[in-house]
Amino acid sequence: MNRFFLSGCLFLMLIFVEFAEAEEPLNRQAIVSRHDIQSHSLSLQIPVGDGQFCFNVDGTGLQTFGGSTMAHDGWFVEPLPEGYSWSDVPASGTFQKGRNQGADKFPEEKEALRQWMIDNPHSANLARIRLMKKNAIPLQENEIENLSRTMTLWTGVHASSFTVQGTPVTVTTCLGNDGIVALRIESELLKTGDLEVVVDFPWPSSDDGVWVGQFDSPAHPVILESMEKSSGNSVSFVHKLVTRMDDAVSFDFSRNVQLGWNLSTPCQIVLPSEDNPGKFRITAMSDVMEFFARFAAPLHEKSGGVISVDDTSAPLTTVKDVPPVFSNLSFAKLEQESRERWETFWKSGGAVDLSGSTDARWMELERRIVLSQFEMRTNSAGDFPSPETGLLGTDPWRGKFHMEMVWWHLSHYYLWGRSDLAERGVSCYFRYKQLAAQLARQLGYKGYKWQKAVGPDGRTAPWIGNQVLLWKQPHPIFFAELDYRIHPTRETLEKWADIVDGTAEHMADYPVFDDDGVAHLDPVMPPSEQGITKDTVFDLTYWRWGLDKANEWRERMGKPRSLDWDEVRMALAPLPVNEEGVFVHSAEWFDSFSKRNWEHPDLIGVLGMLPPIDGVDSEIATRTVTKVFHEWQWDRCWGWDFPWMAMAAARTGQQELAIEILLSSSPRNAYDERGVNTGGPCPYLPGNGGLLYAIALMCAGWEQPAPDTLEHSLSNAPGFPDNGQWNVRWEGLQKAL
Repeated sequence: MNRFFLSGCLFLMLIFVEFAEAEEPLNRQAIVSRHDIQSHSLSLQIPVGDGQFCFNVDGTGLQTFGGSTMAHDGWFVEPLPEGYSWSDVPASGTFQKGRNQGADKFPEEKEALRQWMIDNPHSANLARIRLMKKNAIPLQENEIENLSRTMTLWTGVHASSFTVQGTPVTVTTCLGNDGIVALRIESELLKTGDLEVVVDFPWPSSDDGVWVGQFDSPAHPVILESMEKSSGNSVSFVHKLVTRMDDAVSFDFSRNVQLGWNLSTPCQIVLPSEDNPGKFRITAMSDVMEFFARFAAPLHEKSGGVISVDDTSAPLTTVKDVPPVFSNLSFAKLEQESRERWETFWKSGGAVDLSGSTDARWMELERRIVLSQFEMRTNSAGDFPSPETGLLGTDPWRGKFHMEMVWWHLSHYYLWGRSDLAERGVSCYFRYKQLAAQLARQLGYKGYKWQKAVGPDGRTAPWIGNQVLLWKQPHPIFFAELDYRIHPTRETLEKWADIVDGTAEHMADYPVFDDDGVAHLDPVMPPSEQGITKDTVFDLTYWRWGLDKANEWRERMGKPRSLDWDEVRMALAPLPVNEEGVFVHSAEWFDSFSKRNWEHPDLIGVLGMLPPIDGVDSEIATRTVTKVFHEWQWDRCWGWDFPWMAMAAARTGQQELAIEILLSSSPRNAYDERGVNTGGPCPYLPGNGGLLYAIALMCAGWEQPAPDTLEHSLSNAPGFPDNGQWNVRWEGLQKAL
């Protein structure tokens, strides 16, 4: 080849590299700030949190008319039903023994215990902080006028202004480090004593109203222990609740609470009295109050909340420390901590700028992207995977989290360059693996059989589909692979080796072989949860991927492949396809488009959430995506189904469909003022997490493009339409698997 030609090519390459490197970085603050939450709603609850702890505020900047204080380590256990002792509670969550035959049935004579296991443990509201009139008299909504409020996303600071009795009031709220709630209130009504701050505590309840829990309940007195005033500007105590389980065991709910104020804005604290039991009244001596509150979990010998994960025979109740006194604190200091924490977050990881687009919908899509990051960072970056509603309140599952939904809450962090925010939640697999092994043995299986809806104890709440809802099983292998892509080290391999092996061992042991040597997933409930059947399309595909990846993991570690895993993987039943040449839910349900075209569209997940896999025909997948898009009942599904569909549309080269489904007008695809997806029976954060994963895939692409999408996948944003209407600029994102 001519050397001058080579020199020319090298020159052009250098020009291209210089051009790419010279491209101006995204103005992240501008992207974020154009989506600050601005509202005139008094009832809208906006979270002020750090992923582990969340102080939800209403329009007053406090919890005057609604809003709960939630934490991932805030759990409560009610007394057992009469006649039962702790030894009657199966640690696995089921009385079933032997291999699955169908639904997980609970003994009818133990109905009271079944309900208790559904209800317990449940998340608990730690406290509420309200703005009230003199002597703790409640404000009325019609007394709040001229309300305006803004959550500044770049700093995590919420500011409200309004009038009471014609007098201006401003409230600024943020969260400092160590979960310290910080409030700065300014009003002449403070100085005159016409406004005060009141802190009180509920009896924990799984009922979800404007506040979670039962307040002012004479049947459930609040116990405040170790009351101590310090430095003249704070009071520390232990908020404790005790429930007797039986003659030998009691469950204690304890929080180390500290209330205080800035010495430069002197206040007085009125302790609970007969007139105001359990209520702390804080009154200002000027027209400014800087008030702080901390609700710290007691330190235990083992982590896990109310019940020890390693020993479920007894709870952990020891209070080990009391938080240090508030010394030299000011609102400015805590506001700076909030600012630094949020600036660090926004400047790290990925960012997407759609402002150069001419499609009129760009602003709404970008709003959802930015606010989804805010909501997930606020609600879903703590000790445990998030429940469906995060820390915004509680939900129909009593705040327990679903192991099949861990993927939807946490996987996006790996694609957005923020894997550190997922690590604590993903550690549930390491914490619960002993119970997963116990569950597998009880059912006559090998390896780790992962649980369903769990709290800090790792015990599954009773439900008919617990043992047959299989798509939660390969998730830890997926997380291991996400982790390894970012940290491709021997340490990562060894960290996940036991989890990957144990997960795959159960996957290989579950299928049932017929006389022809075909391995069937039987019984199985598909992700759509429409019943129990066999050979469901998504599970069969995920089983293929998981067993392949587990053996690849062994090879990376220098170990021989498991021949048993390979045998099962190669013997798995073919994916069910109907006479139209499209995937259907299962080999027994060929009515996917006449009677089952609602709930989760499992048939599109096989080449969407999952990468190309041997045995998955990309042409069939493409036809399936098209048919599902046009024929599904999108008003009868869930919030994460829309990004699930977008992933599949993007991977199959149908980028127009990806955008259309992400911006569908279905009420199940709605995002409220604060950016929370509302496509479930509660504020529904799996929709937010799914959106972020889908957007990363659509921007950065995917590692293994199918042959028919290879060319398009080389463009700047392969999941967006190449129609001249979308100008997508992004940085800091990882390709999807």
